[in-house]
Amino acid sequence: MGILRPECTSFVTPHIMSSEFYIKIQVEILPFSGKYFTIIRRNITQELLEALADSPVLFLRGARQVGKSTLVKNLLADTFEAKYVTLDNATVLALAGGDPTAFIAGQPRPLIINEVQRVPELLLAIKEAVNTDRKPGDFLLTGSANLLTLPLVSDSLAGRMEIQTLWPLSQAEIHERKTDFVQALFDKAFARQGAAEEYDLPDILIAGGYPEAMTRKTHKRRSAWFDSYLTTIVERDIRDIARVQETATMLRLVRLLATRTSSQLNQSEVSRTMQVPNATLGRYMDLLEKVFLIHFLPAWAPNLGKRLVKSPKLYMVDSGLAAHLIGADADRLVSTPELAGQLLETFVVNEILKHLTWSNVSATPYHFRTHAGLEVDLILEKPSGEIACIEIKHSAQVAPKHFRGLKALKEDIGDKFQSGVVLYGGTEVVPFGEDMFAVPISALWG
Repeated sequence: MGILRPECTSFVTPHIMSSEFYIKIQVEILPFSGKYFTIIRRNITQELLEALADSPVLFLRGARQVGKSTLVKNLLADTFEAKYVTLDNATVLALAGGDPTAFIAGQPRPLIINEVQRVPELLLAIKEAVNTDRKPGDFLLTGSANLLTLPLVSDSLAGRMEIQTLWPLSQAEIHERKTDFVQALFDKAFARQGAAEEYDLPDILIAGGYPEAMTRKTHKRRSAWFDSYLTTIVERDIRDIARVQETATMLRLVRLLATRTSSQLNQSEVSRTMQVPNATLGRYMDLLEKVFLIHFLPAWAPNLGKRLVKSPKLYMVDSGLAAHLIGADADRLVSTPELAGQLLETFVVNEILKHLTWSNVSATPYHFRTHAGLEVDLILEKPSGEIACIEIKHSAQVAPKHFRGLKALKEDIGDKFQSGVVLYGGTEVVPFGEDMFAVPISALWG
């Protein structure tokens, strides 16, 4: 299945199928032409089920409108007959905020609490309930803000709560596949692959992964959705967790940061451009990270005897959102390769983070850059210290020069280097020496 095109209209209804979760999307092709159903499976489902089988509390975090509520209501409500309450409801919010302990004590279990960050004091009440009667799968919480960074919460459920992240739809999910690109990296499985399927890269980049935005009929309607989405997050979610009043400044900052996506952020430069004090700017960016609009990729800093750049790289959480904020459509990406490369790196890094939520391999993502200019876009490091590396190129052709950073890193770290891949805009897997491959971008979902 390809990407849902703008001319399609759809709505989402969920259901359970063989212990795996699917989203059923009804798509109308043309007026009066009838309807058909396309099914998208959320690949993180098995990990959620396993967490509920042995953890008293599961917290599913992620940006608004990525499908958290739809997923958990049906995952538990249909399987375990859990009660579902949402703190988006004014009455429930008032009850929960008025007396969190009494609110939790009066609810049946299993219990799903949606948007729990709106009353963070509930976490202390849940801790007390778990300590009194500890059973797996009793509480499933969702939040569109990172609970671990909120006051009173950081250690309230240590050892009692498992945390999972739901991102916007991945291309693997859109294509109805559970591709594990991370495992393929460490297994060097690309040598067994042939030609990959063709794909429309500009359309993929501007579509992004928010289900509702993807189904809007026109570019104008998608832009209207993104504008409304950003306003809701800044004027509601950020106010909920920080009481920030400067919403116009926050929205201006988001637009500016979108132009810096996939780059090392110079906070002082942004501070001067925004005319916002550096300390205030740092607080604002922290809030944008908490509500999953941006994220940072830390620098990899092994002891290689080199002078390394240690600052993290900034990414928007979705390439479609970034394209909207920059004002880029598919035609502009075709005519502006530098911008296309910037959005492509954002897209690939985000796709890898999505794969990490369901991969059989546990690894931590980093970027790598020396002051001499040697760099690798993405490094995945296992707890054992083994690494696999990715370079990201927009071009349809790959040359030996594109492997310079990968080969230099392999020479430096020796046996811990498992594989180096240049993801590029072509369709063929091409070996480039021992443990080195040029791999089509479509391998992320192929």
